[in-house]
Amino acid sequence: MQKRPFLKALGSSLLLSSTPTWLHAQNKPIRVGSTLSLTGPLAGTAVMHKISGEIFIEQLNKRGGLLGRQVEWVVKDDQSKPDLARTLYEQLISGDQVDLLMGPYATANSLAAMGVAQRNGKVLITNSFGIPSLAKYDMHFPAYVMGIDPGTTVPNTLLDSIAASGAKPQSVAMVTSKFPSVVFLSVGAREVFKKRGLREALWLEWEFGNREFGPIASRLKEANADMVWIGSIGAESMQLLEAMNKIDYKPKIHFHVYPTPGPLTKSPLAANALTLTTFEQHAPFTNNPAYAEAIKLYNERAAKANLPDTVFELQAANAFTGWQFLEAGVKGSGSLEDSKIAAWLKKNQVDTIIGKVRFDGLNNYGDDLNRIKQLQGGKWLVIHPKDVAFPGSKMIF
Repeated sequence: MQKRPFLKALGSSLLLSSTPTWLHAQNKPIRVGSTLSLTGPLAGTAVMHKISGEIFIEQLNKRGGLLGRQVEWVVKDDQSKPDLARTLYEQLISGDQVDLLMGPYATANSLAAMGVAQRNGKVLITNSFGIPSLAKYDMHFPAYVMGIDPGTTVPNTLLDSIAASGAKPQSVAMVTSKFPSVVFLSVGAREVFKKRGLREALWLEWEFGNREFGPIASRLKEANADMVWIGSIGAESMQLLEAMNKIDYKPKIHFHVYPTPGPLTKSPLAANALTLTTFEQHAPFTNNPAYAEAIKLYNERAAKANLPDTVFELQAANAFTGWQFLEAGVKGSGSLEDSKIAAWLKKNQVDTIIGKVRFDGLNNYGDDLNRIKQLQGGKWLVIHPKDVAFPGSKMIF
C-alpha cells in the first residue's frame, strides 16, 4: 500500500516526460527526399523542376502542409549520374530517414531511384520517366503523363498534327541520342512512320554526351528529307541546329523530342521547331485561376536564376504535377504509410495542373496527355490537338 503513491507519482512523471516527445513528433516537418541533376549535362532542365517544386512546397505549407505538419524538401545533387542517384536515395532513406520520396530528373536516374524505393517499400513519384514499360514497380506513379505506349502514341500525334495542317511529308530523316528515353521514343516513331507510309531517308544514332554534331548535320543535309526527327535531350537540339546552320541547311519540318526549350526560344535557327508538351503558359491552359500565383512566382524565379526561358511549361508543369500527386495521396489516405498512399492513388483520379490523371492502367499509367507545340515568333504555342491549342494557332512551315 505504501508503494502506491510512489507508483502514482512515477506514472505521472513518465506521462509528463513523454508528452513533449509526442508533441515534438507531431510538430516535426514531414521530410520528402529526392535528388535532382543540379550539375552535369541534365542540369539545364532539372533546375526547372527545382524551382517548380520549391514553389509548390511553399504554397502547400501556407495551406497547412500535410496532416497538420509543414513539409521540408531534402534534395541532393546526383550530378546527372544514375549510379550516384542510386547511392543518394539509399542515403535519404537510411541516413536522412526521410518520410516520403520524390523522383529525380530523367529516366535513367528515375530507374535507379525506383530500385531503391522498391527495396524499401516506398512510394516513388517520378516527373520525367520516359519508358513506361520499364516501370514495373507497383508503387511508382508517373507525373509525366504519357500513357503506357508513347512510342506509338507520340509519333502518331505528331503525324496527325502535321496532317491537320495540310502538309503531306513523304520522307523522314531520323537522328537520335542513345539516351534511354529518347532512343526508346525514336525507335517507336521509326515503326510508326513506316506503317504510315513515310520513306526513311536516314537513321543515325549518337552517344549521349556527344558534342560534335557537324557530321550528323552533313548526313541530314544529304538525306534532304521532307521531315527531320531529332531525338534530342537538353542542349543537343541547339547544338545540332547550329551545326546545320554552318552548312546552310534548314529542314522543312523539324521535331525535337526533349530539348531544353529556353535556348531555342532565343535563337532564330529554331524557328518553327516542333516538340512535345503537357502544359503551356497560354489559354486555355492558364484559364484556371488556382494556378496563377504559382505561374507568376515561377516566371519571377526563373528570371532571377537567369534561365533562358522563364515561361512555365512542360518541365515545370510535370514537376508541379508530381507534387500534386503526393499531396493528394497523403491527404486522401490520411497517412504517411507508403502502402496506404499507393492504394489511394490507384483507386482515385487526381485533378492536376495538366488535367485529370488516372492510374488504373498497366504500370499505373493512364492517358497520354502529350500535345504538340511549335516555336512561332520566339514563343511556344500548342497547335494540336485543337481542344487545347492556342486560339487561332496553326502549324507554320
